[in-house]
Amino acid sequence: MEPRYLQSLREGRLRRAAREAFHRLSSCDLCPRCCRVDRRREELGFCRTGLRARVASAGPHFGEEAPLVGVGGSGTIFFSECNLRCSFCQNWEISEGGEGAERGLADLGRLMLDLQRRGCHNLNLVTPSHVVPQILGAVCHAARRGLSIPIVYNTSAYDTVETLRLLDGVVDLYMPDLKWVDREVGERLADAPDYWEVATAAVREMHRQVGDLVLDEDGIARRGLLVRHLVLPGGLAGTPRVLQFLADEVSRGTYVNVMAQYRPAGEAHRHPPLDRRVTRKEHAEAVEAARRAGLTRLDGVSPR
Repeated sequence: MEPRYLQSLREGRLRRAAREAFHRLSSCDLCPRCCRVDRRREELGFCRTGLRARVASAGPHFGEEAPLVGVGGSGTIFFSECNLRCSFCQNWEISEGGEGAERGLADLGRLMLDLQRRGCHNLNLVTPSHVVPQILGAVCHAARRGLSIPIVYNTSAYDTVETLRLLDGVVDLYMPDLKWVDREVGERLADAPDYWEVATAAVREMHRQVGDLVLDEDGIARRGLLVRHLVLPGGLAGTPRVLQFLADEVSRGTYVNVMAQYRPAGEAHRHPPLDRRVTRKEHAEAVEAARRAGLTRLDGVSPR
């Protein structure tokens, strides 16, 4: 299964998408914050990112979902800053501290090619929503020079449908973290009361583009949607409703990782019950909610 961006490159659609995305930087409306700053002139909005993407780290990662990791690992590129910036972010130093170095398009493209040479099964773009133009430009550069592994868009799901449409025919695997339901929770934890409305529209669009997860003969993901959901203490995430939405309004064939690894980080201590870890009981109840919803493709969970 050929990565989608190769056909888009041949047809000229990849270059056109990159050009349109860079044009939108001059009055930036790429994400739901819609700051309207001129990032091409290095004006900074909510994401604190100008014309160049900043990369915190890159390399093979073996802690992702099994269909992404295989034997060669998932080739992760962690982008600095974030357009959501949850107060409990597990990567606080990157999303809030801004650790990393700026990369030009050619340099970012060479980074992608290096991950492929190192045997990674895919390019896993972590926190990409605010740097879509830079990603498209770098993929143009790398694809002309032999890039041929699937692209994973690893996002908080705080993405506009309009920006996701620029990625149609480019991204092979979407991996949104569908976070919470309640408007008050969104406002309190990320100044994003509209998160649920935005994220559910985004996930529907992602599924429209790539469908349910497709694996090759070795069990490696080639195309489709994988959804993560981080279980939060005290039921803050509204987990049953999240999972029911996926089953009823996306697909019962959705591959879902119901994650138990929440730990207090960032400013979590200011927002009880986020000042404690998730209990085994809370996670077990979340997995059971997924089963009740009719979801059967659960990462790391044996079918009954």
